[in-house]
Amino acid sequence: MTSVSLVSFVLNGRRTKVRTHVMRRLLDVLREDCALTGTKEGCGEGECGACTVLIDGVPVNSCLVPVAQVEGARVTTIEGLRGRHPLQHAFVEHGGAQCGICTPGMIMAAVALGKSPTLDQMKTGLAGNLCRCTGYAAIYRSIEAATKRKNRGGRKGRGGSVALDSKRKNRGVRKERRGRRP
Repeated sequence: MTSVSLVSFVLNGRRTKVRTHVMRRLLDVLREDCALTGTKEGCGEGECGACTVLIDGVPVNSCLVPVAQVEGARVTTIEGLRGRHPLQHAFVEHGGAQCGICTPGMIMAAVALGKSPTLDQMKTGLAGNLCRCTGYAAIYRSIEAATKRKNRGGRKGRGGSVALDSKRKNRGVRKERRGRRP
């Protein structure tokens, strides 16, 4: 009896078949067999979220998923967003991306949050994703900016974003004060 099998799934919108050991980690299959290196390995233990991908729209740590579990499923990686997703642009524009190790996983987890997440939903949805660079405020601002971009015409204060908007207003006030001479 062999543990090598043909695993079929939809990867970033395309039907994919991979002949591999069924217990190999999805992370390794994506990076090594499918040449999709955007999904990062951080801890290899499911603690950091750097390897987050979507399986049937649900964020999962691909370092914990045996490839056999994606048989017949839809798997979306950061490459599946094709550089056109508002979150990708917002992370760059608003400082949500720093060293880049957590960024793909953060973006994939944020995609799963839906169109207009509140700040509490962002915090809960990203709780399994660790970032050692930004301190999360820039990540939350990036998600908020992408939400506004996706929902063109969105106004400040809608969708639970009041806390982030008021912080930005306060920063502007502080900058004005610094520029004044006593």
